[in-house]
Amino acid sequence: MTDTTAPENNTIKSRFRGYLPVVVDVETAGFDAKTDALLEVCAITLTMDDEGWIKPATTMHFHITPFEGANLNPEALAFNGILEPFSALRGAIDEGDALRQIYRQISDELKAQGCSRAIMVAHNATFDLNFVNAASERAKLKRSPFHPFATFDTAALSGLAFGQTVLAKACRTAGMDFDNKEAHSALYDTEKTAELFCTIVNKWKALGGWPLIEAETNHDDVESQSA
Repeated sequence: MTDTTAPENNTIKSRFRGYLPVVVDVETAGFDAKTDALLEVCAITLTMDDEGWIKPATTMHFHITPFEGANLNPEALAFNGILEPFSALRGAIDEGDALRQIYRQISDELKAQGCSRAIMVAHNATFDLNFVNAASERAKLKRSPFHPFATFDTAALSGLAFGQTVLAKACRTAGMDFDNKEAHSALYDTEKTAELFCTIVNKWKALGGWPLIEAETNHDDVESQSA
């Protein structure tokens, strides 16, 4: 008998209950999403091939101008290397303009893949989601495509899959290259987080964890009940 369920299993919509995973990383001028500046944001959408393997699709990356009155913590700037956040050489744009472009692309891909909403994938995801949500509020964006609180946190997932929660160590344990000199750039960290998430999801599939296989009916029990 022909298996008619396979094509449906090999869709993002089916794999993640109608959600489209979008990998995000932000660079900031501190830890408080309400008061500290958002300085850089990158988002990478994901797609699934006909065999059911997920992979990166569209990359969106922006340097961000600090919002008016934003706090700029010198220690945070030294950590991420954004020492002159107002420099014209950064090519930075307003956070609202950046998010509008990201949200527009996500909306297009939601429609294309038949998904109802995006869900953020990030390393220690609550941090990134809080900054994106705060920036959306400041820009008065009426609707974010992201679920307001649910995430896929690759720190937790890589702790389960590889016994590591630090991004660099998790990537290396997964057999990926990771250059510490490139780290703490939103683009590089998002690319690596996307690769890590895809590796974990695809590994679970390769091990037989997806698609789900329903338990076969015990015919003896059925026959005994009908007797």
